Amino acid sequence: MAMNTSIKGVLSGAMAAVTLMGGVATAQADTWRYAFEEALTEVQGVYATKFKEEIEANSDHEVQLFPFGTLGESADIMEQAQAGILQFVDQSPGFTGSLIPEAQVFFVPYLLPTDTKDLNAFFRISKAIHENFKGLYANQGLELLTMFPEGEVAMTTKKPVTGPKDLDEVKFRVMTNPLLVETYKAFGATPTPLPWGEVYGGLQTNIIQGQENPTSFIESTKLYEVTDAITYAGHNNFTTAVMANKEFFDGLSDADKTLVTDASKTAFDYILDYQKGLETEALDKIKAAKPDMVVTVLTEEQRVPFKAAAPEVEAKFIEMTGDSGKAILDQMKADLKAVESK
Repeated sequence: MAMNTSIKGVLSGAMAAVTLMGGVATAQADTWRYAFEEALTEVQGVYATKFKEEIEANSDHEVQLFPFGTLGESADIMEQAQAGILQFVDQSPGFTGSLIPEAQVFFVPYLLPTDTKDLNAFFRISKAIHENFKGLYANQGLELLTMFPEGEVAMTTKKPVTGPKDLDEVKFRVMTNPLLVETYKAFGATPTPLPWGEVYGGLQTNIIQGQENPTSFIESTKLYEVTDAITYAGHNNFTTAVMANKEFFDGLSDADKTLVTDASKTAFDYILDYQKGLETEALDKIKAAKPDMVVTVLTEEQRVPFKAAAPEVEAKFIEMTGDSGKAILDQMKADLKAVESK
């Protein structure tokens, strides 16, 4: 009888251990929240979906995705990410410019290449992105996972644009970004900072008469419905950044840190491939939906006065950010030179 009791005790202990282990496993299978600035079917949403797939395929964790509007505007989701309510956030430097002034470097016109191959190579190898910016984001409680381009920026306006004179007195919507304000001042417009949720209505009611975004975003959000001309000046490419709450990231196990960084890299490669031909397809859709849309690709000669404004904006950037900003700008130029030399 004593032997049976002993066996029973061992079995009970073993079952308890299994239960405890099961409980630990369950506790470790966390649910992570990830918000971004676009719809699920737009570029940021496609990246986030791939990231989610990679995390869930290689762990017991779950990733909940929150597209634009579900948790508020861009400022709201950044606050939630910094507070740890969100574990991941995707936000353009256009909205983090006041938080991380150096991130405004992506709005210096004619800095980034228009050639997609060179552009993608830059985002892969850039020391400015993968080293310099890491510390700047960390100072704001954020772990920078990656940055990636979303497409050449196009202007949509009520009237065709062939030079700065055509932007005179045009109230042009810009993101809440001080340097982007300076860019459109230099381009001859009247920059008007507005959160994204107010843009369509602002164009519809003529509170603003222009805005800029990648063509795929213009098509998916139907901005062409409330503007009549689309202009390609080659001045920029929309950049976005994927971040984690730093306290959350630093608290992960080594295995989970690797899981997150690997998922980020896989999604990065995926989104660059996904975007091949995306902007051309989007423009074709816009033309089909609105045949009278005036599409203008500025010639090199027409771009000259816009390019002439770039040094003024660059000087403003350095004035705003000091030595730290100049170091970032110099490193980006060195990175771009390295890409071009290859």
